[in-house]
Amino acid sequence: MDWVCEGEIGFGSSCTQRILIDAVNSIFIAIYLILLVVETVRNRISHGQTTQNGYFFIVSFLSAVVGMVYLGLFSWNVVFGRNQASITWVSSSSSIYLSIQAFVWILIVVSVNRRPTRCIRLLISVWWICFSLLISALDIKILVQDHGLPILEIASWLVNIMLLFCGIKQLYHLFHLRTSDNGISEPLLMKTEGSDGLERTRVSSINFISKLTFSWLNPLLRLGNLKPLNLNDIPELDSEDDVAFSYQTFFKAFEYRINHTAKKTNLAVIALGRCYMKEMFLVGVYALLKTLSVVASPTLLYGFIEFSNRKDRDISHGMILIGCLMVAKLVESLSQRHWFFNSRRFGMRMRSSMMAAVFQKLLKLSSVGRMKHSTGEIVNYIAVDAYRLGDFPWWFHMAWSLPLQMVLSMVVLFSVAGSGAIFSLVPLFICGILNIPIAKSIHNSQHHFMVAQDERLRVTSEILNNMKIIKLQSWEEHFRSMIESFRDAEFKWLKNTQIIKSNGTSLYWMSPTIVSSLVFCGCAVMGSAPLNATTIFTVLAILRTMSEPVRMLPEVLSTIIQVKVSLDRLDAFLLEKELENVNKNSQQSENIGSICIQNGDFSWDSDKMNLTLKGVDLEISRGQKIAVCGHVGSGKSSILSAILGEVTRISGSVDVHGSIAYVSQIAWIQSGTVRDNILFGKPIEKKRYKMAIKACALDKDIDNFDYGDMTEIGQRGLNMSGGQKQRIQLARAIYNDADIYLLDDPFSAVDAHTAAILFNDCVMGVLKEKTVILVTHQIEFLPEMDKILVMKNGDVTQLGTYEELLTSGATFEQLVNAHTSAMKTVDPVHCSIQEESLKTIKPTKQQSERGISPESISTVQLTKEEEKDMGYGGWKAYAEYIRISQGHFYLIGTILTQSGFVLLQILATYWLAIAVEIPHISADILVGIYAIISTLSCISVALRARLTAHLGLKASRAFFSGFMDSIFKAPMLFFDSTPLGRILTRGSSDMSIVDFDIPFAISFTMAVIIEVPGIIILMAIVTWPILIVAVPVMIAALYIQRYYLFSARELVRINGTTKAPLMNYAAETSLGVITIRAFDVTEQFIENNLKLINNDSAIFFHTVAALEWVLLRVETLQNVTIMITAILLVMLPENTVAPGFVGLSLSYAIPLTSSQVFFTRWYSNLDSYIISVERIKQYMHLPSEAQKGTIENMPPSWPSKGKIDFQDLKIRYRPNAPLVLKGITCTFGAGEKIGVVGRTGSGKTTLISCLFRLVEPAGGRILIDKVDICSIALKDLRMKLSIIPQEPTLFKGNVRKNMDPLGLHSDHEIWEALDKCQLKSTISGLPNLLDSYISDEGGNWSVGQRQLFCLGRVLLRRNKILVLDEATASIDSATDTVLQRIIRVEFASCTVVTVAHRVPTVMDSDKVMVLSYGNLMEYDKPSNLMEVNSDFSKLVREYWSNCRRKSS
Repeated sequence: MDWVCEGEIGFGSSCTQRILIDAVNSIFIAIYLILLVVETVRNRISHGQTTQNGYFFIVSFLSAVVGMVYLGLFSWNVVFGRNQASITWVSSSSSIYLSIQAFVWILIVVSVNRRPTRCIRLLISVWWICFSLLISALDIKILVQDHGLPILEIASWLVNIMLLFCGIKQLYHLFHLRTSDNGISEPLLMKTEGSDGLERTRVSSINFISKLTFSWLNPLLRLGNLKPLNLNDIPELDSEDDVAFSYQTFFKAFEYRINHTAKKTNLAVIALGRCYMKEMFLVGVYALLKTLSVVASPTLLYGFIEFSNRKDRDISHGMILIGCLMVAKLVESLSQRHWFFNSRRFGMRMRSSMMAAVFQKLLKLSSVGRMKHSTGEIVNYIAVDAYRLGDFPWWFHMAWSLPLQMVLSMVVLFSVAGSGAIFSLVPLFICGILNIPIAKSIHNSQHHFMVAQDERLRVTSEILNNMKIIKLQSWEEHFRSMIESFRDAEFKWLKNTQIIKSNGTSLYWMSPTIVSSLVFCGCAVMGSAPLNATTIFTVLAILRTMSEPVRMLPEVLSTIIQVKVSLDRLDAFLLEKELENVNKNSQQSENIGSICIQNGDFSWDSDKMNLTLKGVDLEISRGQKIAVCGHVGSGKSSILSAILGEVTRISGSVDVHGSIAYVSQIAWIQSGTVRDNILFGKPIEKKRYKMAIKACALDKDIDNFDYGDMTEIGQRGLNMSGGQKQRIQLARAIYNDADIYLLDDPFSAVDAHTAAILFNDCVMGVLKEKTVILVTHQIEFLPEMDKILVMKNGDVTQLGTYEELLTSGATFEQLVNAHTSAMKTVDPVHCSIQEESLKTIKPTKQQSERGISPESISTVQLTKEEEKDMGYGGWKAYAEYIRISQGHFYLIGTILTQSGFVLLQILATYWLAIAVEIPHISADILVGIYAIISTLSCISVALRARLTAHLGLKASRAFFSGFMDSIFKAPMLFFDSTPLGRILTRGSSDMSIVDFDIPFAISFTMAVIIEVPGIIILMAIVTWPILIVAVPVMIAALYIQRYYLFSARELVRINGTTKAPLMNYAAETSLGVITIRAFDVTEQFIENNLKLINNDSAIFFHTVAALEWVLLRVETLQNVTIMITAILLVMLPENTVAPGFVGLSLSYAIPLTSSQVFFTRWYSNLDSYIISVERIKQYMHLPSEAQKGTIENMPPSWPSKGKIDFQDLKIRYRPNAPLVLKGITCTFGAGEKIGVVGRTGSGKTTLISCLFRLVEPAGGRILIDKVDICSIALKDLRMKLSIIPQEPTLFKGNVRKNMDPLGLHSDHEIWEALDKCQLKSTISGLPNLLDSYISDEGGNWSVGQRQLFCLGRVLLRRNKILVLDEATASIDSATDTVLQRIIRVEFASCTVVTVAHRVPTVMDSDKVMVLSYGNLMEYDKPSNLMEVNSDFSKLVREYWSNCRRKSS
């Protein structure tokens, strides 16, 4: 430097400053050349930007001229020696200086003309701007000092100014003219083509450097900057990360532990340990390296300050320190990044294997196990417990590395401060002791929070599944208050958790202050170490490394405990008893289709004293048609369950020969298309497919759907009528072409005409060669069956042919007599066709009219793909978070207290830097002032933590309240078209992020935003040239972060929608597990589940990798800042900077990387978390039902008469859709009994929906007692109407709560209602009476009994208008007759509207309404309609014909 500057050495020397500028240029040039070589090797130059506009061409030309002049002067000096004349041209005639300038300007020419990639354009823009600004500042300084500049310097300055504008212009194009579609929405899981340019790199096949630097992720991030990512753009997982491989590894280890261990505890965690021991060891090595490198930083700081204190410094020694610092930061950066990445990668494998294990266990779970673990609980095992394992390896290694870091830091502390450090042991011990109750309190609060959350989610799931009946009964307020009560309990523990966490944060920041003050006092008292810059700033640096364990250990312990709880829950589930396989033998062809049960005793709860079926002996030969009949609750469905192996076999044997197809009593329909539901995973065979559709009378329905058999069915078949759902699952069974068919009352949901078609075409037609067991209440079908099985109280009381049973048993005779008496109401004498001709009538599908359904009129699929916001939404989501939570005060308070904390912290350390330079200052003053300022900073941070906690709590209340309010007020169309999982994920995982993560993420992000500029300003005060590097590094870091966030946002958004299908599929499978096992398609469902898990894992994997990608690059940039700072402090002349300020600068510079990484991580997290706010907010502004009417304060006596007027009523399900009901006009007289009949899907249920305003009229109106129902508040309307729905609904709880959910009636009134609805004898026999348990969806009661419960509810309410929507479809004729008589007596003065498939049910009505195509075909007295050739008389004749034909 002395030779170049010709003796003008000094930091204020212009020559020295010019050399520093050239050093900056050299760094930029080196990076530019490296990137250029890399792009050249990749053959990407041809795709880059090489053409220039006129301005760039001029700058390029002038730069070339300046460079050539410098090169010419350099050549002149080399050939002729130095010439003093050249001084008038340039600042220095040194050949080195001239060559460097020539080289720089020639490279500028190259950079102007070669800018192939976006990254390189950004780099050279920053270079041009920095170079131009620095050289301008230097030239201005020289101009002011020397009153002049050499000619070439003036020329190059002018070109520099032009180059500055080039850089600014290029940056403008990079950031403001890029193509982006911020704020738009599109379906997230839309099937689009992946980009051809996406390199689907597998981690296992990449080279070492790429793996080390996460460069294998570059193609995905590049694509994410070009367009919003979708699921098809995400590369597939490696085979070693695939869930199939992970599960097989885990399953083998788990099975081994079960078979070789007597103690059945902790099996899951031991199995996981055996599977991932090597991986955990590797991550442990990374954690150890990171811990050692972190602890090494304070010792290096000690070395730097000692070096600055020396009078005769050896530069080589300083360079060694810089080299050690570089190695330490490099090891810290790489080890931490790969620790975090690999721990989550291996955690993902654990999570995936456990999710797969839970799902497969679900498919094998016994009936007893299913009673213990509800569908909601099983979904929670996957969504909560298994998911928690994703971060388990990271927390596990934190549990030992943090204490190790603490111990090593203590060793370093004692080596620096000597015996004076003993004073720190007491506060450290106290902090450690305080961590224990804090950890216990957090764990206790989180445990109770999880329990309350589980119960809330279970209740929420149950309510959403049954929202239709809740709206019909106007129970929204009651059930919402139930959810709110669970949320209040949840919120209580959430508040405790957040307040305790804020106290822990306060302790974290207070402990270094207290400990450092005591250490300084100890050093002063004991004289173990001088209170100079070396001791003070090294101690502060050591305490910073100790503060992380103090802060993190409570959370680590709490999380480890949570994981242990989750593993115990998973253990208990995975060890549940599995289903016993029924003895199936499909090899013996002579016995195919036969069933044999010998002396079988069966029980649903494995209790030998409480048998469901007793002493069953049954032998069925191939091709036989067996009917099972009996009263409600007699055990008919249990017989089928015994054959399937679903009910626990206490004794006896069951042998089934051949494959089985099963049709459940309550239709189980998958989300998907009609075709998917029929094929059920089998390849399509068109001939058999068409035959199945035709035999099940689905051809007309499918023709009427806009999308045919590709019409999508909503969750649980919500957009299909009951009859359509039943026929779809019957078609599924027929297409399956099994040997044995088990049909559980499949005709209850269809009208008599359709039932006859199904019986003739399916049971007696397509299945004539098959073995069929039919559970039915339709007595008219029994004569054609080979044998009839009569059940009573779990016993097979009779078995024989129709004729044999008529003469041999009271039970069967009672059923037949009830049916015969009902048939007498259908008197054929009134028909215009002779009785003889009735025998020739056979139902055909040509007689069946095309029906309607909610979706037959839609031009779009009902269930839409989930939508997401796309691109960068700016600050809108953050503003919405603050606005909705009304947390402006807390936010401003958080900003002010954090600013005060940073300012006071800097002031405290600045005081120490000044104080150590003051001669003879007493230790009391030095430590006292430091302690006072630090205490004030601790108060600020404690206030910040508390304000943050309250901000989060306020937001949690506001968002949950708004979300639930919107959901409960949403119309039924929303629930019909929205899968349950989408609502639940917003109410669970998204809500948890709002509860726990967002408030602290906002706080931490703001903390670093305030802290990092403060650190850089402080460093600049000591060594201002650091700004030359720090400012470009900050710009580059922000650019890299912005570049990353384009992809990261979309990855998080996609992740938000890959989890919901996974949960939906698990819930759906749990509900249909009996059907799945019966069809023997468990492997197919397992494969589909594995695909969903892989999709979810792939997003998680790339999200984690992308975060480590950006953190590694940001760390590298900040490490450059640290290195330059260290170099400057080493190279500066002696006494330029006082040792105190050297310590101050480096003590802040070394943790700068951590601060920047902390900011990047938390800002990225916050940007991801805020998507949960977007997702919840989507469902906070749903279209609402018209809650209020124009008429307020309806009189309590309304309706006093019950007269209903339909005036030109028109209904459509969506705007611009065809009409479903087409101008219905008629009057239901007060107190009349009205029957509503029509073919399946003719509009009967739609009419009822209008009456309750589940669908608003598109035209016309409905008057009840001359009051337009649209002018009445919904609650007032629905509370005055009673309904027994088509699909009976029970809620988990007890009998009392199900009979009277609102708690308005006494036990005596409930018993009276139970007596009238034929349930008193059953419930009286239970030990707990009205407190008897009812499982999820009433699963421990038969469907017929559930319908009786619904009848009991309306008997309690006693409204003037009663609607029966297929209310007795699942009840035998004898019970039906009794109930009809009870209804006639109890509701004698009420208007009763009966929608029925059984014609006898409506024959005694005052009037009958016949619907077809949504038109009112007829409305008159039944007797009048029977006297003419009416549509009603045709229905009666068909029913009568069918019954007579079957009985003959």
